[in-house]
Amino acid sequence: MRKVFLFLLIVFAGITTTYGQQEPQFTQNMFNKLAVNPGFAGMNRAICANMFFRQQWMGFTETVNGQENDVSPQTMLFSLHSDVRALHGGLGLVVYKDKLGYEDNIGVKFGYSFHQPLQGGYLGLGIMGGFLNKKIDFSQFNPIDAGDPLLQGAGVESDMVFDLSFGAYYYKPGLFYAGLSSSQLMEAPSTIGVDLASPQLKRHYYIMGGYQWPIPNNPDLELRPNLFVKTDFASWQYDINALMYYRTQFWGGLSYRPQDAVAILVGAQPFLNSGNKALESLKIGYSYDVTTSALGANGRSSGSHEVFLGYCFKIVIVEIPSSYRNVRFL
Repeated sequence: MRKVFLFLLIVFAGITTTYGQQEPQFTQNMFNKLAVNPGFAGMNRAICANMFFRQQWMGFTETVNGQENDVSPQTMLFSLHSDVRALHGGLGLVVYKDKLGYEDNIGVKFGYSFHQPLQGGYLGLGIMGGFLNKKIDFSQFNPIDAGDPLLQGAGVESDMVFDLSFGAYYYKPGLFYAGLSSSQLMEAPSTIGVDLASPQLKRHYYIMGGYQWPIPNNPDLELRPNLFVKTDFASWQYDINALMYYRTQFWGGLSYRPQDAVAILVGAQPFLNSGNKALESLKIGYSYDVTTSALGANGRSSGSHEVFLGYCFKIVIVEIPSSYRNVRFL
């Protein structure tokens, strides 16, 4: 499997990278699989809730009518998923708010994943449907031509669209994971800004993979490299990162996104139930992106901050022993 992962790493390292994404971007994507792959729903065999907050390209501003506005992208995301044995799979919910300058996107997605044991691991095939509400404030645009007729009298416009996503996710506990998925399958059109070329959702494709490699002669350390690729076949973006875990409870590592950023990641996973570590756990993660693109030139952007909080627990039904009374033995 290590050879397969290395091969994927080399292949995608040779791809020319450009950017034109519509979906929210996260650095700690190894903890945010449900948002891009419905097949992951319920794979943790527990009830798991995750929250993300990302402030991208801090200090990125624009002056409009003499007023300086903060146009740095800001993203918040919440996800919840669990396995449901009666459904032979898992259910998942994703809610997010993505602010890009004068554009606000609020999305809600709900999905189901069918689980099938396979070769010592689990294969999840999932589908997710949801609504995206998009709002753009055209009155805040700073036109090159002050008399541009398309922006004269333009104000706030909004629209809501429905779309679908599909994903396949394979997980072999303690060894590796791999996933392939696609979002915005219907490429739903929008009615916003009819005179300004209305935005249309673009189908995205994702590839993810990761491996767990215990360090020889040191059982306390484990290296976990990850690869995350997304494309709409017009542009490509990929993240290569590696996290070093200490006793599975603390981690630190680096991530590289070509032509965009180099990031530092740290985190901890304290177990809340010391009597049974498998029942309850909390994850806290932080990453800081150092912008390497032109956006970081001349100090225009001071980088990106991202905070992650995750909580998983299992519901265990304790059976109370029942007694049987016999009239012959009271």
